[in-house]
Amino acid sequence: MLAWALYPVFGLFAGILAGLLGVGGGVVIVPGLVFIFSGAGLPAEHIMQMALGTSLGTIMFTSVSSFRAHHARGAVNWATVRRITPGILIGTFSGSYLAARLSTNVLKGFFGVFLLYVATQMLLDIKPKPSRALPGLPGMTGAGAFIGAVSSLAGIGGGTLTVPFMTWCNTPMHQAIGTAAAIGFPIALAGSAGYLVNGLAARNMPDYSLGFVYLPALAGVALVSILTAPLGAKLAHALPVQTLKRFFAVFLYLVAGKMLWGLM
Repeated sequence: MLAWALYPVFGLFAGILAGLLGVGGGVVIVPGLVFIFSGAGLPAEHIMQMALGTSLGTIMFTSVSSFRAHHARGAVNWATVRRITPGILIGTFSGSYLAARLSTNVLKGFFGVFLLYVATQMLLDIKPKPSRALPGLPGMTGAGAFIGAVSSLAGIGGGTLTVPFMTWCNTPMHQAIGTAAAIGFPIALAGSAGYLVNGLAARNMPDYSLGFVYLPALAGVALVSILTAPLGAKLAHALPVQTLKRFFAVFLYLVAGKMLWGLM
């Protein structure tokens, strides 16, 4: 019951941080869920898959709120969304299929390395120089498949990969962010569906789980983070976000280090 009470509290902070720092909610949600699930005594062999699947389930709801706000400002390129979605769906579902068959330690290692990438990108404010146009349908499908697969394995909405890809292809930053928010929905939809379907045959699952999606955590985190993400976005205009990003990057290094150290 204590764990159930923690989900809304965690959703509050996850939503604010996501809105304030512009990071994908999964970067915050996954390690938090791993910590709570471990403390609640959920099956150790399924903890990482459940954290990833549940994170994608929450993003399915928060991405709708996000891309509607960006669409209202004309910042979503729906043609790009349509072209990249087939690859996104293929890659994301394939990633969840693979994750269901990997051990928790392998997934923790992958996520730890991914956190190091995100932290370094935030700390150094790495932005690729625009050097080309968006590719044709085959290239967009391939890019979407890669982004979807990595996003599924990391339990994220894909913005950490999608925004650099689109800015590298000469998409204006505000449009890249808005379009990435819209692309986050098919990633979350296919990913959570994949973790749900691939987890149905798993044994020793806790009550209230639907495949690898843990419903109490999904409800507790999603309902509150939807409300607090706009607050984080407002705070972004009043606080020194670049300084906060550096502090948060250090925090991500510590989280990644703890995850990777635990595998040794």
